[in-house]
Amino acid sequence: MQLTYYKEKTSADLPETIFEQDFNEDLVHQLVNTVISNNHSGTKAQKNRSDVSGGGKKPWRQKGTGRARAGTTRGPIWRSGGVTFAARPQLTKKKINKKMFKNGIKSILSKLAKEERIIMVKDFSLDEPKTKKLLELISPFETSSMTIILDEISENLHLASRNLKNIDITTADQINPVDLISHEKILLTDKSLKKIIGAYS
Repeated sequence: MQLTYYKEKTSADLPETIFEQDFNEDLVHQLVNTVISNNHSGTKAQKNRSDVSGGGKKPWRQKGTGRARAGTTRGPIWRSGGVTFAARPQLTKKKINKKMFKNGIKSILSKLAKEERIIMVKDFSLDEPKTKKLLELISPFETSSMTIILDEISENLHLASRNLKNIDITTADQINPVDLISHEKILLTDKSLKKIIGAYS
């Protein structure tokens, strides 16, 4: 497969082993779920009745008051009491082997290539760390969201892209499948394409 450079007459060769694979929906689904799950911090926590401070004294005597029995003021039915089924910090890490990860990425890249969502440029750089300058640089591509894959990220590009919600800049060895499928366009440079070929061939 060949992909023409943006606004140029020359083309880049895309190897069939990476960019012409059948789309494996089940594998991609598993890969995306694994990445999303592993990005969860797992720090959510609530207090149950034993974690809430106070409540050690019995609020009233067991019998004779006409009220229901109560041993503590920190039970779930009391105001400021603990939570019945309190959430606990938990790790939800999933594993996916390297071969499955590589095949999943190749499956996604092949689909993007068939849908003509990959943009090839010779180079992509920024002279100063200005978000406005970065937006001007990507405006000709006419896209609302984009993943820019480079061989390395310069300090100017890192600083300029921090405020942009729909523009992600990553390196060829840190490709995120969630970013690939969630963005409208993918931008590759000569150097990043070589790194992808070296890593996924």
